[in-house]
Order: sequence, then structure tokens, then C-alpha cells
Amino acid sequence: MSTASSTESSGGGAGVPPSSATPSSPRTADEVEGSERPTAPRPGPGRFGALVDRFAPALGAYAMVKATGLTVFLLLLSHTEDFLKKDPGRGGGARPWDVLGTWDGVWYQRIAENGYDPQLIPLHGYPLATYYENSAAFFPLYPWLMRLVGAVTGLGPYGSGIVVSVLASFVAAAGIFAIAERLGGFRAGVIAAVVWGLFPGSGVEWAVYSDSLFVALSAWACYCVMTRRWLAAGVLALVTGLNRPTAATLIAAVSIAALVALVRRTDGVARPLTAMLITPWGMLGYIAWVGWRMGDWTGYFKLQRGAWNRYFDWGASTARSTLDTVTGHWTFWQSNPAPDLIAVALLIALPGLLVLLLRLRPPLVLVVYTLMTVFMALSSNQIYGNISRYLLPAFPLCIGLAVALRRLRPSTVAGLFAMPAVAAGWYAGYALFELGIP
Repeated sequence: MSTASSTESSGGGAGVPPSSATPSSPRTADEVEGSERPTAPRPGPGRFGALVDRFAPALGAYAMVKATGLTVFLLLLSHTEDFLKKDPGRGGGARPWDVLGTWDGVWYQRIAENGYDPQLIPLHGYPLATYYENSAAFFPLYPWLMRLVGAVTGLGPYGSGIVVSVLASFVAAAGIFAIAERLGGFRAGVIAAVVWGLFPGSGVEWAVYSDSLFVALSAWACYCVMTRRWLAAGVLALVTGLNRPTAATLIAAVSIAALVALVRRTDGVARPLTAMLITPWGMLGYIAWVGWRMGDWTGYFKLQRGAWNRYFDWGASTARSTLDTVTGHWTFWQSNPAPDLIAVALLIALPGLLVLLLRLRPPLVLVVYTLMTVFMALSSNQIYGNISRYLLPAFPLCIGLAVALRRLRPSTVAGLFAMPAVAAGWYAGYALFELGIP
């Protein structure tokens, strides 16, 4: 403005026999890992203490790398002071941290303050735009939460947006940890949360952007499918549809997993069927409302293409921009050399990350969600340097790498991530907000 071996095979074809998902299963994923997993902390008193002991290492490590990156980002901003020369809505502001509320953050703050007024107003004289930009392009869940936090705390739109994003980022990191723990054990879960915090594009996780909220909802929806909590998964997918249009990837993943469970009759009929039927209505409802207010049922899509130059092109623009970037021809639409080169580096790493994930034979819901997220990110006309942010929701990519690194000693892993934690302040923060357009 998402701890034992996976059980989704019984509800989505994870490749694990249904019997292994029952309480009588002789071995869990952590038991199979055996001595490779460090001894987990002993649960504290009560359920809350147990949850703290379980998630604290992952969330603490995540907080550490994020705080390091944010500090470096702010130091770079203070060093150059370029933000003082830029428009407050376009990477500028009076103070370094104001940059975190620019670009899309300005639109979310306006919505939180003033709501929506969906319109299609023709624009003439611009080759790539036929309509004026309108806030209706941004989905409502994130600014709704901003308004709620503001009403409770008295914070303004900027402060409320930061609070929602930071809290949502920890919920997202916890969800990523929980999923990775089921697939590869405790240590893999901690590493996966850290990798997501260092992912290219992760600078928006603690900014006035809706990405952290989206990943939080998506991760926990996938986890609910893996643990056969179909109604919770369906509701989370429905709510995610109010956050971003890319929720289509999660809606498809939950629906396909529910359909497989329905066909196999592993979880009855009512729960997976209900989940499958309710998932799309958040997204469809908002798009329909925008169309109704505009007097044109295709108004949302016309706004996306005519005002924001966003449309599906089967990857033609991504292919052209990649070729232009690697040959040093930064003449394409919204070219920004530093973010564009980071995008190329991520594309080079992408096949390897996919292989590391798929070799785990992950649950169907993760496979569908990840592949569709990658497909949508690379198959749409977009700002090329933003590929790093568009792939940020593909959190399962972090899990395959985390499982591959889990056998390393903690000191080795810490040393491996020390420099990326510092560098993230540049490649995931400064390059994104100041050298590009997030």
C-alpha cells in the first residue's frame, strides 16, 4: 500500500505418505536430521514461553541482520545527502529515514489519510501513459491497517506504516522459519529467516510498503495447508487478496492443493472444498469494487496499463531489458544501472535456488506458489530493476538454500552472512530507493 515432516502429501502431493502425517508417525523431519540439528531450547513455562523459545533464535537473527542493513542504509543516505535534493515522493525527504516512506509509500499514506476515489482520467501527450495515476491501483489491506494503528497509537501515516511493516516482517520471518523447520529442521528454519532478510529487494520489508504483510499472510497460509488447516488457509488466502494483486499466486496454490486433497479424499470434502471456494473473493471483490466505482468493470486493469505501464507480456520486456543491461545499453524504460545489474545477478542465481528448493520435494502448495510467483514476476512489463522486489514474496527460494547450509557450523554460517548483512544496506536499500525506483 504468509516441525515435523510435511503433511501436505495428504492434501497436496508433497511426496510423503499420508501415514507419516499422523501423530503415530515413527519419525519426524527433525529426528531424521538427528545430530545435524542443535538441541532446541527447552520450552519455557506455558504455551507462550514455548513459542518464545521456539521462534526467538530465528527472529533474533532476522532482527540482527535487518538492523545492520538499515543502519548501513541510513549511513549511506547521510553520507551522500542526495535525498535532500530529491522530491519528497521520489526518494527524498528532510531526514534520511523519510526515504522509507517515499515512492509507493506516498500512495499508501494518502490512502490511509483520505481513502480512495477511483477514476479513469484521460492523459494526453505521453507515449506510455493514457490515464492519470490513481490510488485505486493499490490494494486496501495495508492502508487499512495503517489507519487502525494510527487510531490506536496516535502515530501519523508514516509511523503507522513503519509499525505495520516491521511487525508484519517478524510474522513473515516466523512463518518462513516454521515452514523451513518442517522441511529441514530447526537450524534450516533459522537460516531461512535470515536469508529472507538479506534477499535482494528486502529493503522494503521495513519501509512503508505492503510486501512484508503479503509475505506474512502467504507464508502462514502455506503453513496451514501443510498442516491441513484448510479453513485457516482459505481465510488467509482470501485476506491476502485484499493486499496485492499478486495474491493470485497464493490463491492458485491453496486452491490446487485443496483440489488434490478433495480428489484424494484425504481430508474429507467440506474443509478443502470450502477453502478452495473462498480463496479468490478478497481480490475479486476489490477489483470489482474499483470497476463499479469507475463505471467500467475492466477499470482496474485499464488503470494498471494506462497509468502505471504494468501489463502481462509473456516476459518480452524482461528478456529485452536483460539483454540491454548485460550489453550496457541503459536506454530502456526506467533503466537504472545499479538495480538493473542486481536484477541480472538475481536472475543468474534463480535457477540454482529453484533446484535447491525442488530437490527437497517440497509440498505442492510451495511448488505452485513459488513457480507462479517467479512466472508472474518475469512475465510482466515492469521496472526491470524491481525484479529483486517482485521476487521477494518467493520466500521458498530461501528454504532450499537454508537446508543446503544447515550442516555448516553456526560460526561458519555467521561468518558467511556477516558481509551480506552489511552489504544489504546498499544492494537491498540504497540501490533500491536512491539509485532506482522500488
